[in-house]
Amino acid sequence: MARQLARGMGSFFKDCDCARPTRCPHLYTIRFRDALGKQREEVGFGTQDDAVERLTQIYVEKKRTAPSVAEARRELGQMTVAEYAKQWRSRQRRVAEYSTGQRIDSALNAHINSRLGSRKLNSVTPIVVERFLDELEADGVGRGNQINILQTLKAILRDAYDKGAMADDPMKGVQKPEYVRKKVVIPTLAYLKQGLAVAGDDLALEIVMMAGCGLRNGEARAVNINNVVADDVYRVHEQIHGNTHRPAKLKHRKPGEFREVPLPRSVREAMERYAEKHGATAEGYLLRGPSGYYTETMERRRVRSLFEKLPVIDGMGMYSFRHYFASNALGSGIPITDVAEWMGHRSIEETYRTYRHLMPGSIAKAARVLDAGLWETA
Repeated sequence: MARQLARGMGSFFKDCDCARPTRCPHLYTIRFRDALGKQREEVGFGTQDDAVERLTQIYVEKKRTAPSVAEARRELGQMTVAEYAKQWRSRQRRVAEYSTGQRIDSALNAHINSRLGSRKLNSVTPIVVERFLDELEADGVGRGNQINILQTLKAILRDAYDKGAMADDPMKGVQKPEYVRKKVVIPTLAYLKQGLAVAGDDLALEIVMMAGCGLRNGEARAVNINNVVADDVYRVHEQIHGNTHRPAKLKHRKPGEFREVPLPRSVREAMERYAEKHGATAEGYLLRGPSGYYTETMERRRVRSLFEKLPVIDGMGMYSFRHYFASNALGSGIPITDVAEWMGHRSIEETYRTYRHLMPGSIAKAARVLDAGLWETA
């Protein structure tokens, strides 16, 4: 039987059929109306005092909320996800329009609005979000894309929650999809040399920058003679964007940020030979096309021609030459922390997940090294 407290405070009870509920081991449940006027329940209170204390806390918080504020929150909760998302998007002035901005708009237009757009904010719960993810999975949306979509949805819903549109966090307990990375295919040194031998000068230089310095495709397209800041250091501070075909900020970096990577002598000499043969722009760019920059469309044709001349290996592509850099570095004993920094990964976990198979026997090797050290100092 529910015990009613002062008007507006709510009640508490045990949901059991025990003869003496006050002495049975079951937990108390409290029932109350939140600041939005919606009846709610919370379970898990061991004693009556615990239940009353929680109800009192909720009551005091409601009293501190001005009626006008409560009404504004109720009105906000009546907005649809699509309506709120449109307002939210207009406030995202600091995102990079050609990278983050495009991903946000794609997530909204292709998935979020079509599946959740008509739902009122105050009806969005963790279960609703979980079902949304289930639909993405059932429709064959890739795990990496699922993560990006959920990131956008989470930002919108958390913003609405912080402004009082929902009483409870709609993302509470929701786990993001686990990204299953595709198999990493790493070319041999012989394959790399064969690729350089049959590639044209432009594509060969891009391959050299990827295999020798660990650059991404877009970063390699932006290779610049002025980025050589020391005989053995290359500064990476931009990429040629795949959509705009113009210089853009680096992935996982803010505009103006850069990273410095090792510049092997053979790579520096390849850059110098290319500059001597083909020249460079006034800004120092080596690869260029009709629009002034080396574009993805130009590369796609050359890449197709390149791999038609090479042995067919399932999964082999241009990005495999960047994997070669990681393999060469880790296989040479360079710490994975340095490799992660040079490759521009968001975190060392990304590097480890991708390349941990390149470090077989590292524990056994460590055991031998430590054992030798112990005996030497014994």
